[in-house]
Amino acid sequence: MIRDMIKSAQVEAMKAGDKDRLAAVRLILAKLKDRDIELRTAANVPDDDIVVVEVLQKMGKQRRESIDMFKSGGRDELAAKEQAELDVIESFLPQQMSAEETTAAILAIKAEIGASSVKDMGKVMAVLKERHGQVIDMSKASGLVKAALA
Repeated sequence: MIRDMIKSAQVEAMKAGDKDRLAAVRLILAKLKDRDIELRTAANVPDDDIVVVEVLQKMGKQRRESIDMFKSGGRDELAAKEQAELDVIESFLPQQMSAEETTAAILAIKAEIGASSVKDMGKVMAVLKERHGQVIDMSKASGLVKAALA
């Protein structure tokens, strides 16, 4: 479903002559094709939407890191280019949970599995990723889990 949206966005960008958006969409499709090739030899293949979301989240994380590096290096024009790509990537991701919703989910999981200290962080993160991995930025959730267990 998400993959179909990306393919239709490619056609729309071509028709509109939006070269920057078209380049970003083609980059996404190339990464998805790479992931599809990797999964050919996998024993169990996850649902297509899960694969697409994982690829988009990874690409988003890479862009955020690049933006930080470019800004700290004084390369604002490259940071702006990366931000434009990030905007396109995020437009295909499902709506992310807010910090309050994420904290509520973490507290519910913490109570459910009986986590009491930072030693249980791995267990909480595993359950959180399993249940809400597509709608939570796991890098931000890590800090919230640590705070909830401290």
